[in-house]
Parts: sequence; C-alpha cells; structure tokens
Amino acid sequence: MKFIKFEKKIMNTLNINPPLTNVQVALLNLFATHISDENLVELKNLMAKFLLEKARDKADIIWKEKGFNEQTIKSLLNDE
Repeated sequence: MKFIKFEKKIMNTLNINPPLTNVQVALLNLFATHISDENLVELKNLMAKFLLEKARDKADIIWKEKGFNEQTIKSLLNDE
C-alpha cells in the first residue's frame, strides 16, 4: 500500500497521466533514492548493454528468418 501511495505522489508531482509502464515505475523508484554519480554511470552502462543485447538478439532472429549470410551483406553493401 505504501508503494501505491508513493507512485501516486510521484505522478501527481510530475503531472504524469497514468498508467506508467512497469519500466517507468521501476526507474522512478530507483531514482527516488540518491546514488553517486559513479553508480549512475555504471547503471546507464548496464542499461545500454541490456538494450544492445536485446537488439542483437532481435537482429539474429531476423537474420535467420531472412536466410541472410555474409554474401547477402556484401551484396547489400555493394548496391549502395
């Protein structure tokens, strides 16, 4: 119950219309506490690595679905 009050307080303070995504709520909760600049940089790097990994995973799926190979890429690059 305390968490819900906290979430509503943040949303009211920032004039945010609900609903927030689960990621937004988690980040707001994290950033509601003070962390050092060093830890903030580390957190940003961690999030960037996470998103990069997800993008690579998606690219690998598309690569396999389309039947791409090294020759396909070379052909695409030479067409430009």
